[in-house]
Order: sequence, then C-alpha cells, then structure tokens
Amino acid sequence: MPRTKAGKGAGGAGSIRKITTTRNGKTYTYWQGRYTEGFDPGTGKQIQRSITGKTQKEVAQKLRQITASLDDGTYKAPCKLTVGEWLDIWTQDYLVSVKPRTVDSYKTTVENHLKPAFAAMKLDALKTQDVQRFYNSLQVECGDRKPLSAKSVRNIHGVFHKAMQQAVKLGHIRTNPADPCDLPRAVRKDIHPLDNEAIARFLKVARGHRYEAIYVLTLFTGLREGEVLGLLWDCVDLERGVIVVNKQLQKERRGKGEYHLVTTKNGKSRQITAAPFVVDLLKKQRRLQESQKRLAGEAWENSGLVFTNEMGHHLSAQTVYLHFKKLAGQAGFPSARFHDLRHSYAVASLQSGDDIKTLQENLGHHTAAFTLDVYGHVTEQMRRNSANRMQRFIESLSKE
Repeated sequence: MPRTKAGKGAGGAGSIRKITTTRNGKTYTYWQGRYTEGFDPGTGKQIQRSITGKTQKEVAQKLRQITASLDDGTYKAPCKLTVGEWLDIWTQDYLVSVKPRTVDSYKTTVENHLKPAFAAMKLDALKTQDVQRFYNSLQVECGDRKPLSAKSVRNIHGVFHKAMQQAVKLGHIRTNPADPCDLPRAVRKDIHPLDNEAIARFLKVARGHRYEAIYVLTLFTGLREGEVLGLLWDCVDLERGVIVVNKQLQKERRGKGEYHLVTTKNGKSRQITAAPFVVDLLKKQRRLQESQKRLAGEAWENSGLVFTNEMGHHLSAQTVYLHFKKLAGQAGFPSARFHDLRHSYAVASLQSGDDIKTLQENLGHHTAAFTLDVYGHVTEQMRRNSANRMQRFIESLSKE
C-alpha cells in the first residue's frame, strides 16, 4: 500500500515533525507523525493519518509499527467509536439470537457497570490494564457501593468479553483487551438436597395440593422450574413414559415482564425416561386439565402447556415458588429453595447407582465435568461408604 515519503527522523516510515503550541499562556511541545493509510475508493485521494507522542523517538517507533503492519496486511484503521458507542451498537444489533431475559441481563450490566467505567474511552485505546483495574475495583468497597462477589465480577467479565470479541470480529480492534485478565475465583455455594426423610414429609404435605404434580415432577426428573412450567403436551409420550425437554418458560426482566417460551439453558434438547409413578401423575394432570377445559368452554386458552391455570393460561413462576415455600415450611425446612428439588433428584440418582454421564444428560448440563463439580462430594461419600463396606466384609472374614 503506497505511503508518503519519509521525512526527517522517520526512518523511512512516513514523516515526523515537531509541534509547539501555546495554551493559557503556557507553551507545549509534542511530536506528530503522518502516514498514508491508502486511497479513498471514491475520490482516489490519499487517506492521511496522524499519530502523536511526547518524543521524536516514541513517534518514530509508532510509525515503524504502523508501516510494518501496512506491509504485512495486518494494519487496522483507527476506530472512531468510543467504548460506550460500541456497547450500544452491540446490545442493539448483535444479541438477536439471545434469549430475552439474557438480553435484559446483558443490558443491565452494560448500563450499570461497563458504560460508567468506559463509555468515553476510545474503543481502540482500551488496554487490558484498564480492564483489569476495573475488575479489581469492583471487589473493593467504594463509598456506598459494597464489593461485588467473585461470581458477579466473572459475570460482568463474561458480558464485556463477548462485546469486545464481536468488535475483534468486525475489525474495530485487533485483540480482545478483556482476554488476558485475571479473574477472582468463585466459590461454589453448598447445595442443600432433601434427604429421604425430608422428601417423604414434603410429599405428604404436598399431597392433593393444586401444584403437587409440578413439585413431584421436579423432584423425580430434575427439571428446572422454567422447564417444568414450559413443558408442552407435544413433548410428553405417556405411553412410552418419555419426556422431551426442549423449552423453558421465562419471564422478561424489563418491559412488561411478559413470559416467553425459549430454548433450554444450554440451548439443547434432551430426553428423559420418567418413572411409572411420574407418568401416572402426568396422566392424572391430563385428566384434570381436560375437565378444566370443558368448564372453561370457548374461554379456554390452547397454550399446549402441561401445567396451566383453570383457563389454560401459563402459571406464574412466582406463584408456584411461594406455594412451594409454604409447603416446605409445613414439612419442616422453611429455608429450602425450589431448586433444591432438582438437587435432591441428582443426589438420589447418584445414590441409586446412576453414573455421572447419565445424570449430566438428564439434568441438561453442558458437560459431565460440571455435574461432577457440583455433585462430586456425593460420589466421594459413596466411595467412602463402599470402602467401609469392604472393610466390614474383610473383618467378617477374619473372624471365621
């Protein structure tokens, strides 16, 4: 690509000149380098760019790097966008395939954390050191703002990294400044599955409850709350006892807070073979819904959902959760969460002899490694129990 002739001190890489200016009675001196980026395809005129520095040596080094990148084809034209402008473009144009609730979460992170820190900064001037300092600052108390947890910092990083990676793909920046950052290590919270006695108490107090089938299905299939509430009859084979999990009911975080059927958390469909007890419960739910449909008449909403209200409309996750909390309190564990039903299924599956890979597929985790990370303590205890049984067996032999 053609360039301007080298000026004094440019070392064959454009031209350099010393500039002196006066502001508010003070004289300032700096160095400016100019180079030709290429030619305007419309006018045919040269496209001139300039760079500045405190010393002639600094500008000469910058020019050498630029002209070298022009020669080897790796040159990137300076980006005029600020970080704030790019984040607005990214959230508006590059999240169309992302679930609505996730988009809302990304936008909240951008508005509350990323733009206040970087909005005015030039996109191509953002350095890894700037991003690292930002992440570090989030972990310390500042005025009324409390330090964020390691998980929150990692979540913010996830959003920023995605936005910057898209900028790399489009050629706005050469590398992702968030890539090399060191992140705090998140400590996984302890899970609190129900033991056999607690499960029995819960089933007893839930018997006959309007949402009994929801809680039992969750407890004995490990489905997420949104997956249960978004389950369609088209995905349930009552004859074969097979449930296809490919959607979840999700509420918008912004706007009107409407519910939408979206893909599962990992975006993949999975198939679960339900226990006969669960299948019988679903058959009972089908008969109940058919009765409700007849009573509602033309007012019935054909949503196709397995769990609906008396008019065929989807259920509110908040309502289902509040009823669960009430039942959990009656059963003697008021601090239990709805998600603990899923954990209870996972632990019971492992203790019943299921392997990690089977459990991973049933739970819809991305990898077996993640499943092992969450429930590894269960398998460790199982190994200890196995060793203790072997020890008792050995001791029994020595007594003979």
